[in-house]
Amino acid sequence: MRRFLPRSLLGQMLLSVALALLVAQTISAVLLYRAGEQRREMWALNGLAFQLVSEPRFEYRRTGGAARDRGRQSWQRFRPERTDTVPLRVGEERDTKREAEIRAILTEQGVDAARIVVTTRRVVDDPYVVGRLQARGQWHKRPDWAQGSFIVAGLLRPGERTWTVARWPVAAGEPRQLGSLILQTLFLYVVLVGGLAWLLRRITRPIAALTRRLEHFAATRELDGQLEPSGPDDTRRLIAAHNAMEARIAALLNEKDVMLGAIGHDLKTPLTALRVRIESVEDPAERAKMAATIEDIARSLDDILSLARVGRPSDPMERTDLSALLASVAEEYEDRGEPVELGATQRLALPLRATWLRRAMRNLIENAVRYGRRARVSLMREGPWAIVRIEDDGPGIPEGEIAAMMEPFARGEASRNRETGGAGLGLTLARAIAEQHGGTIVLRNRTDADGKPAGLLAELRLPLD
Repeated sequence: MRRFLPRSLLGQMLLSVALALLVAQTISAVLLYRAGEQRREMWALNGLAFQLVSEPRFEYRRTGGAARDRGRQSWQRFRPERTDTVPLRVGEERDTKREAEIRAILTEQGVDAARIVVTTRRVVDDPYVVGRLQARGQWHKRPDWAQGSFIVAGLLRPGERTWTVARWPVAAGEPRQLGSLILQTLFLYVVLVGGLAWLLRRITRPIAALTRRLEHFAATRELDGQLEPSGPDDTRRLIAAHNAMEARIAALLNEKDVMLGAIGHDLKTPLTALRVRIESVEDPAERAKMAATIEDIARSLDDILSLARVGRPSDPMERTDLSALLASVAEEYEDRGEPVELGATQRLALPLRATWLRRAMRNLIENAVRYGRRARVSLMREGPWAIVRIEDDGPGIPEGEIAAMMEPFARGEASRNRETGGAGLGLTLARAIAEQHGGTIVLRNRTDADGKPAGLLAELRLPLD
């Protein structure tokens, strides 16, 4: 259902107003129709009561040239019938509601009624009317109203045996009311919805431009192309506040880059000096420990700097064969004798930053080898996504901790020694690189046929378009 609804604020507001107006006009139409039906019903009942009391000597005839010109017909009343039999034919049902209403009308006029009978009958089934038309030679060219029905009402007064029977045609609905209501609704739609569309367009146009500007700034961090405040005062203030926020964010990012560059330079220089100095250590075992410690510090520092720079890449995206890139990364580990196996792949070319994406793949494979003993790598296409899958045979991650493992400095093992390694930035950096490409990383535990834990599955999902 939601996919059929408009996505924009303008569309949703106009749809809400249009539906509200439609509901209001529908209710109005129902009330008008019921009022018209009640008015026609009371007109018919009062007409029947008048005939029963006054017994006018008129028959139905066509009147009103203007009405005839419009293709409509109006009729005067038939002369009431006088009969000794009850005016209720076999199979007909009495209309007790109309009987009670006619009795009330007669009582208000001071007329006593011993019995009142009311029913509805087709004109062609009424012997009295058919006989009158046949006597006048009009039955073979019967008028249009003869195709309809009559309300037949019979009155028997106290002390009398003769019934007075009156007839009134069942009135059809007024088509003019429906037509006028439709025209009224169309006029309201044009005036109200049209005016509201203009007003909302004036409000939403700068908001839409601000949204596009925000998306551009989120992707590039560029200050060029900031919007000029426009629209209502509230929208102008929003755009001005956003421009100020953009400038502040850009300044903070620049300060961060300068600071991290200085930290990286100031830390890497003494680490390089330490690498040279440990060569003078005579004990090979002690020298190896010191070298491993320096390497661990350098690797953690490199992860921190990479995580800080990933949001502002300097290299452009280039169309690259993802399967070839994955195969080259897997070959690096195979050449070193690491338990990394390249499985099925599909040739998928898409725009990406190969250096960064290679780093994300390495981090995921290293985690699988370190914590899951081996890594099985494959590439597949699933709808609009290219999916790099890395499976291991480790213990997996507790379900409640999977989301936390994507956060910086979070690790499944509390220590940060050289064997388990790292500062807990590998998955965070891989996720940041995936998001840089418009993708994501999904982690979930694997189970075997018996439902027992069988390792962890990491999926690097990248959009193909």
